[in-house]
Amino acid sequence: MNFIDDVREAVLAIPAGSVASYGDIGRRIGVGPRQVGRAMSLLDGNVPWWRVVHADGTPSTCHDGQAPELLGREATPMRGTRVDMPRARHRWSP
Repeated sequence: MNFIDDVREAVLAIPAGSVASYGDIGRRIGVGPRQVGRAMSLLDGNVPWWRVVHADGTPSTCHDGQAPELLGREATPMRGTRVDMPRARHRWSP
């Protein structure tokens, strides 16, 4: 399995209403956040890309800026236009 598959698996593990940052995923699989971003651009539309946000909770602007709406549909905790990271950050089991 390559790191793109690892990114896919990590994103698929994030439940609705939770998020992870690019850095969270990178630390989990042993790559940098930019590599995670690159891998995200290669994933198919069946992967919940909107659950991956910037470290400060800013949603992605790709896909015509749909991330805030999709996060809202999942009742993801927000503070204004940003995800409330302390409340919404996904914690993987060890």
